[in-house]
Amino acid sequence: MLSYRHAFHAGNHADVLKHTVLLQLIKQMQGKDKPFWVIDTHAGAGLYALDEGYAKQLGEYREGIARLWGRTDLPGIVAEYVEAVQSVNPDGRLRHYPGSPWLAHMHLRDQDKLRLFELHTTDIRLLEQNFASAGRQVLMQGEDGLAGLKSLLPPPPRRGLVLIDPSYEDKRDYINVHHTLRDALERFATGVYALWYPCLARSETRELPEKLKRLPVKGWLHVELCVRGREPDEDGRVGMFGSGLVILNPPWKLYETLQDVMPWLRDNLAQGPGASYVLEQQAS
Repeated sequence: MLSYRHAFHAGNHADVLKHTVLLQLIKQMQGKDKPFWVIDTHAGAGLYALDEGYAKQLGEYREGIARLWGRTDLPGIVAEYVEAVQSVNPDGRLRHYPGSPWLAHMHLRDQDKLRLFELHTTDIRLLEQNFASAGRQVLMQGEDGLAGLKSLLPPPPRRGLVLIDPSYEDKRDYINVHHTLRDALERFATGVYALWYPCLARSETRELPEKLKRLPVKGWLHVELCVRGREPDEDGRVGMFGSGLVILNPPWKLYETLQDVMPWLRDNLAQGPGASYVLEQQAS
């Protein structure tokens, strides 16, 4: 929706999970020399200020990336994620946060490509400014990524990672992402697809992972991190208490990579009783 701005939520617990997994997906795909594309359907602005503007208003990063900042006991893949965030904060102060497209671009090889969609008119301008010097490796399109994805599939190198993370402010997103992935698999059956979703007190959020697991794929991986239980807070609100990713056709080492990390993230990002995680897969 055009009212949604990811800047409000930059660096929160959902970003910690999503971006830790994203970097591992890219790393494991680079285990082969062949090039690949990363396609981000909801790219946002790419880079966010944490000490001013929208992110400062809610301060959600304080319960996410800020909890990991400066620690020396981070698990390996969490340390890799924090090091990536540190690269945009060279003075050691946590003032900026890199979104998915920025993190992806940082880790791509010369032969890999990044294709970005963003519908919000303000964020697409910011995205273009942030990637003004990226050259032809990055292509940005100011349109709905769910609708535009089909024009890019299959990508020319026949290898690709597609990240889909809409706001879900519109309940139709739950239906649209399922339809989009079903269509994408018909066009590009061997692609790696990572679908992010929020954990909310809605039946749609509970049903979506199960629907995606039934899509015609060789294998899937489901990871979810809840930082508290589903109980309402002192104001009677439930809100987003966690988030998850369903990854279709995941790299085969990803499950093993996450096994030791998820209990650590649960314990260190917990915001109240009932913090939990899910990690399951169906291997090809």
